Amino acid sequence: MDEREFVRIVAERTGLGREEAADLTWATLQTLAHRLSPGEARDLVTELPEGLADAVRRGTTDRIERFGHTDSVQRVAQRTMLKEEEADRGVRTVLAVLREAISEKEFTDLMSQLGTDFSQAVESAG
Repeated sequence: MDEREFVRIVAERTGLGREEAADLTWATLQTLAHRLSPGEARDLVTELPEGLADAVRRGTTDRIERFGHTDSVQRVAQRTMLKEEEADRGVRTVLAVLREAISEKEFTDLMSQLGTDFSQAVESAG
């Protein structure tokens, strides 16, 4: 799946415009990258199209941050200026589309680092 298709799907599922969906996708990936080990971030980058991979690269740090789904939603809402409920639906949607865009193994590895509340969030997205 290329970046354009990824963003198109996020836009369709969230009801946001293409530009808002692109901003939401970028902000979500960058925020989630703060939770990943550098090795996991590198693995994820190899499976993403370049534009989305760049969001992960920019969010990756040497120190893994610990925050849950709710905090990630607040961070994404602040970065995108979306309402919190829109950001929540968006984060869930980006995770669901990510599950479709990368290998099952990589998605499982990603979710193991993100934790249970992120796994529950993606399951509720469908």
